[in-house]
Amino acid sequence: MAPDPDRNKMRTMEAPSNFYPTYIGEVLASKYRIVGKLGFGASSTVWLAWDLEKQNYVVLKIFARCLSSALDHEVTIYKYLNTIESDHPGRKYVRTCLDSFEAEGPDGKHQCLVHRPLWQSLRALQYQDSRHRLTEELLRPLLSCLLRAVDYLHSECHLVHTDIKASNIMLGLGDDSVLEAFEKDEIANPSPRNIYADRTIYQSRPIDRPKVIGLPVLSDFGLARFEGGNSDDDIQPEIYRAPEVLLDMSWSYSVDIWNIGAMIWDVFYDKHLFDAYDPVTNKLSNKYHISEMAAYLGPPPLEFLQKSETSWKYFDRSGMFLRFGSLLGRFEGEKKEQFLNFIRSILRWDPNDRLTARELLDDPWLNDYKV
Repeated sequence: MAPDPDRNKMRTMEAPSNFYPTYIGEVLASKYRIVGKLGFGASSTVWLAWDLEKQNYVVLKIFARCLSSALDHEVTIYKYLNTIESDHPGRKYVRTCLDSFEAEGPDGKHQCLVHRPLWQSLRALQYQDSRHRLTEELLRPLLSCLLRAVDYLHSECHLVHTDIKASNIMLGLGDDSVLEAFEKDEIANPSPRNIYADRTIYQSRPIDRPKVIGLPVLSDFGLARFEGGNSDDDIQPEIYRAPEVLLDMSWSYSVDIWNIGAMIWDVFYDKHLFDAYDPVTNKLSNKYHISEMAAYLGPPPLEFLQKSETSWKYFDRSGMFLRFGSLLGRFEGEKKEQFLNFIRSILRWDPNDRLTARELLDDPWLNDYKV
């Protein structure tokens, strides 16, 4: 079973006092009435709310109070996305922010983002299947939507997402009936909760599966960057990192393409293409990660390695890996040449050799809906 690609990111769970003490029935910003708790993470809690002005459901993401710089960046990105005027077909597959405001808590201010409700993540959908795998029939249209979203971000918004993974791809709702059912269930059968002197901590309640699942939507822009960056940037889930990132080179839009190629393996095979673990130390290792890439892709072009002095920690001056091991056995079982050709057009050492999102949309495997 493939774990979450962020399994190795060390995140310190914040103390309860860093979170806003939201309670069901509370009205925030004089317009958003809290209906129920949808989920939580190390940096935020997520709530279903009713917009008293527009008379519709929204989702509130309420952040911990100690995340000012990273959060300011995410708010800036969402505000920027709202300024883009475009009829690009990928725009509808990119999450937008409806509103933002600050809530005054007992220990400080908390930034809040308002989004339209979505159902659940692609990763959650994947694990509803007993095999934890998406079918080709489902994977192809999802990838087509994702590539359109990425092409929109790259070509129209000049943004690199840098954190594309199944948990950041949300699925839409065909209608609001499941949200109405959520509210009725919360009233009839209140969520379990722990009541403390300064706050009530609620158990999360899932949204039921809708009769019609809506479009996939690429979300979470907290790590998005304009055009690219350099070796000082800590981007991408560890096992999805592109070779130019591992080798401390400058990077740009094509890291998202690499990211998609590595993610496909997780959702289609339920295993990581690159595990990145050194079996001797049982720890993440850039050297082992690069050895896996070399095993699958062959040695990188010498001119690519020459872009960074870090390359010579792993390769000799002729471009040969200093410790090479064959991992090709992982391809056994589901060898489909068209699919592998699609992957090969994505996972290329040199970012200049990778196809763009727009070019990938014309791939034969992606467009072959005959099963």
